[in-house]
Amino acid sequence: MIRTLSKSLRENKKTAILTVLCSTLEVVFEIVIPLTMSGLIDNGIEPGDRQAVLRYGAVLLAFALLQLTAGVLSARWGAFASVGFGANLRQDMYDNVQTFAFSNIDKFSPASIVTRLTTDVTNVQNAFQMLTRMAIRGPVMLVFAMAVSFGISAGISTIFLAILPVLGVLLFLIVRKVQPIFRRVFHTYDELNGVVEENIRGIRVVKSFVQEDGEIRKFGKISERIYREFSKGERTITLNSPLMQFCMYTCMILISWFGAKAIVASGNNAALGLTTGELTALMTYAMQILMSLMMLSMVFSMLTIAASSAGRIAEVLEEKADIQNPPQPVKAVQNGEIEFRHVDFSYAKTAEKKALDDICLHIRSGETVGIVGGTGSSKSTLVQLIPRLYDVTGGALLVGGVDVRQYDLETLRSAVSVVLQKNELFSGTIRENLRWGNESATDEELREACKMACADEFIEAMPDGYDTYIEQGGANVSGGQKQRLCIARALLKKPKVLILDDSTSAVDTATDARIRKALADYIPETTKLIIAQRISSVEHADRILVMDGGRILASGTHEALLETCPVYREIYRSQQKGGEQNA
Repeated sequence: MIRTLSKSLRENKKTAILTVLCSTLEVVFEIVIPLTMSGLIDNGIEPGDRQAVLRYGAVLLAFALLQLTAGVLSARWGAFASVGFGANLRQDMYDNVQTFAFSNIDKFSPASIVTRLTTDVTNVQNAFQMLTRMAIRGPVMLVFAMAVSFGISAGISTIFLAILPVLGVLLFLIVRKVQPIFRRVFHTYDELNGVVEENIRGIRVVKSFVQEDGEIRKFGKISERIYREFSKGERTITLNSPLMQFCMYTCMILISWFGAKAIVASGNNAALGLTTGELTALMTYAMQILMSLMMLSMVFSMLTIAASSAGRIAEVLEEKADIQNPPQPVKAVQNGEIEFRHVDFSYAKTAEKKALDDICLHIRSGETVGIVGGTGSSKSTLVQLIPRLYDVTGGALLVGGVDVRQYDLETLRSAVSVVLQKNELFSGTIRENLRWGNESATDEELREACKMACADEFIEAMPDGYDTYIEQGGANVSGGQKQRLCIARALLKKPKVLILDDSTSAVDTATDARIRKALADYIPETTKLIIAQRISSVEHADRILVMDGGRILASGTHEALLETCPVYREIYRSQQKGGEQNA
């Protein structure tokens, strides 16, 4: 995990090293100051030597200024390094998510990815800043203070050695108890983000059914769980502070007691025992050891919280895309011919039932094929294999005479345009959304694609035309308008294969017919696969596939299927009867 996360340091390595060096220098000057103070007391103040007082005072001032400079530089570089590290982590995670196949995305919910990109990265960023500063200051100060203390009085300094194992065991027990709590908390954060995302996306439905109170209660329950778990974890962590202070103040009392006895026994003679200046230095070092342990306590607390976040970030960074380019990919798709050779597919390796079972199908380049079937018959699954949104789990799928697994992914997906069942528009103008299909498309090409998709009429009726701003998710356009914009966007790719996955369900039958006629007239050489619920959307196709239970039940023209396929005939008659009743 540490190795994975450290790759995101990159240009911030130098700044992080400078932070560590400055933190170390700051501690060194902080350790030297009490020794100099001891010399000032024993050699300047007690003998009344004014020159020695001035000399030691100048040295103390110089050390204090150097410590201040090192501290300021450490804080400044530490902030730059941690913020840069956090930015790189977010970018690396987002970049890796963009490479994911649908099967990879299925492992992480959108809400979980958002939490990892925000809350988890912030936790790790704060922990990193603490590591480069406090995690360096604490141990260095502890080691130096202990070493100098033993140099002054080994006997009295053994008090520190007696207390450190006790503190170490207490910290270990606290961390061990708290870590599982914070793991649960961050999983609950995923749930919370999921509820918020679902509520905002479906706010119109929530308000239509007057379910605001129910949504508030749902949010409140999850928020209460986070509060309880977080409070439990924080209460446990805060135990380290009073325990540490109790142990260290006990040390200081014992040092004061034994130190005073040593000074009285030696007559304040350094050669015979301990001096007042040395006892003052020991007390200062005791405080520094206390502070270093308090710093380490804070580091442990932060790392305990951040460890769970770091693990969750590493999961995303280490996730390898299930679908990748072959070693020597094919860089050109010759035509829109499609062939399924005994294709099997399952969404999970452990699935008992296949989503697609032994699919054998050949589609000529330029052919228009309609696909119908009941809900759950795997119509969408079938077409999603063509641009390798998923990979077949058995058999082979060929496009243009080449197995899709041999193509360069960008080449294959540029040749296959898919208008998915769930249409998605992005915040930006209509022009910007359309140019997802072709970044260099001219205004004339945009208008031509929109004309084929029957989108030109409503676009030109808008005050800003193609510069009309589309809100996130296309919230300010109707379902039918959104579908037509998505079809136009797909057409701008000038694909060899066009897949419409129930993409005209929200438009009226007259507009649907116009779109089909435009596709037949303007792109006759493009292979067209049309998934539809309405028979009228596919009845003029060259061939219609009827799917059921992940298999192709029947194949033929509209007239042939009416005669030979009972399932198709039943769908057609039910729709005809429904149309007559509506009329």
